[in-house]
Amino acid sequence: MLNSLLDCVLRYRGFIADSIKRDFQSRYQSSFLGALWLILQPVAIIVVYTVIFAELMRTRLADMHGPFAYSIFLCSGILTWGLFTETLNNLVRVFITHANILKKLSFPRICLPIIIVCSAMINFCIIFSLFMIFLIVSGNFPGWIILEMIPVLIIQMTFTIGLGIILGVMNVFVRDIEQFVSILLQFWFWFTPIVYVSKTLPESVRGLLKLNPMTSIITSYQNIFLYHSSPDWWVLLPVAVISLLLIVMGWRMFKKHSADIVDEL
Repeated sequence: MLNSLLDCVLRYRGFIADSIKRDFQSRYQSSFLGALWLILQPVAIIVVYTVIFAELMRTRLADMHGPFAYSIFLCSGILTWGLFTETLNNLVRVFITHANILKKLSFPRICLPIIIVCSAMINFCIIFSLFMIFLIVSGNFPGWIILEMIPVLIIQMTFTIGLGIILGVMNVFVRDIEQFVSILLQFWFWFTPIVYVSKTLPESVRGLLKLNPMTSIITSYQNIFLYHSSPDWWVLLPVAVISLLLIVMGWRMFKKHSADIVDEL
């Protein structure tokens, strides 16, 4: 599987790079503010939630009473959740959106998910760099421990890509999947401790939150950026295993139905 992906990326790197460039241009080139919309949307969400929840959550952040504590807690979750939802939503509809290309051009179909993931990562890096500047300016940069977010990010993207490809293939044959995912993500967001601290919930509810793979991932980012501490790797281990299973299942499903996808479209 890995060899096939690397071979695809190397042979079609020009096609992938041009597609990423066109995707970025089509989103922002014709708008007045351009790529600023990429930044304004998450900033607006963070400002709204900060205004509403900052005072309520201030006392819930253990040993963190600085003026930016809740903002850092919120950014850690909102920005990485944004990467998750953007990647997942685009993977779910990737084959439907690019139906004309799939029917007219001959190229490895796996290039499309690669383009989606690369575009989402570029967008994330732009927003995340601003978060880093904020941490440095406010004196809250976590130091070298920030490197520990890399394996957490790998686990998150593996989980997202595996789930996204499975749902993307299913969406070709059952078009209700896209609407279902849109509704699911709204509930999923509030079932993940992004806006609130899990300690504010009853013990029984906290037990349910642990079944949510994104809880472990988001909590890991919050530990790194807010508390400057390492993630709980033992808690992340089951999520990593699930992520690997999902990406293997997604790859097999994609390979099995690759030809059927074009016929169905």
